[in-house]
Amino acid sequence: MPIRIPEQLPAQDILLKENIFAMDSGRAATQDIRPLEVGILNLMPNKIETEVQLLRLLSNTPLQINVDLIRIDDQAPKHTPQSHMDAFYTLFEDIAHKRYDGLIITGAPLALLPYEEVKYWDKIKAVFDWSQRHVQSTLYLCWAAHAAMYHFYGINRQLREEKLSGVYPHKVLAPHNELMRGFDSVFYAPHSRYGEISPTTYANVKGLDVLACSEEAGAYIVASKNKRTVMITGHPEYDPETLRDEYVRDLGQGLSPQIPCNYFEADDPKCEPKVTWRSHGTLLYTNWLNYYVYQTTPYDLATLNPKTDNEAESDKSK
Repeated sequence: MPIRIPEQLPAQDILLKENIFAMDSGRAATQDIRPLEVGILNLMPNKIETEVQLLRLLSNTPLQINVDLIRIDDQAPKHTPQSHMDAFYTLFEDIAHKRYDGLIITGAPLALLPYEEVKYWDKIKAVFDWSQRHVQSTLYLCWAAHAAMYHFYGINRQLREEKLSGVYPHKVLAPHNELMRGFDSVFYAPHSRYGEISPTTYANVKGLDVLACSEEAGAYIVASKNKRTVMITGHPEYDPETLRDEYVRDLGQGLSPQIPCNYFEADDPKCEPKVTWRSHGTLLYTNWLNYYVYQTTPYDLATLNPKTDNEAESDKSK
């Protein structure tokens, strides 16, 4: 079954052109099944680009998925029309009563800003805490992954002097973990960030496992033993040209960005990017939906159990 997305969402036409089947709400209503409920809290300024990237990865399963696009506040984003936000996004306060099988919280362009100085930090913390009671499994991406570590475990990221940008090889550290099922022992994934937390720091947190790691980029996939938290420090959803667009943008802003590693042919920005990560990115999301969401979520979401006090204490213990 395909993902079910709102009619007229721009992502629908893009996915159909890529031969990815997306079902509109009218057709989905005729099927007598219980679809997975997945929310996407999109913190990126270019909402439409991020929507397409994530919906593409969610589409490669036999499951039918209802997707809610969620916004943290009603302020107009810089790179997305207000009409798009009004038509397709729901304020968090308006869905806070719901329960979800899965939730994805995206990264945000807040690399160098202390968490307490983020204008919506209190709202982000409220979403993090809400997810413990209302979501079976939550996927935190890039900035959100580091923010979750800070909020739940009091562990702050370190900031690099140079931005980590490129496509790096990673090793699977837990081949028997279901999230890594089907992965090659070495695979590639894009990164674009300043923040980092050492693999040892993750590993010392009771209840967390580092599933994949890179010598250059550090910990990449970290998951809780109960499958309800997954932190991805990179960007498996990136399009082929995304790192190039970021590099050109930084040049245009008068910065001196390093050429993304292992990305352009011969490391020459005039050449086309080498796309080496998309199959494993798709597999990661497929495994998350299957083993961490579908196989563990209750049929009746009203019976979804919040984390117990023991689980919460275990999560915060080092």
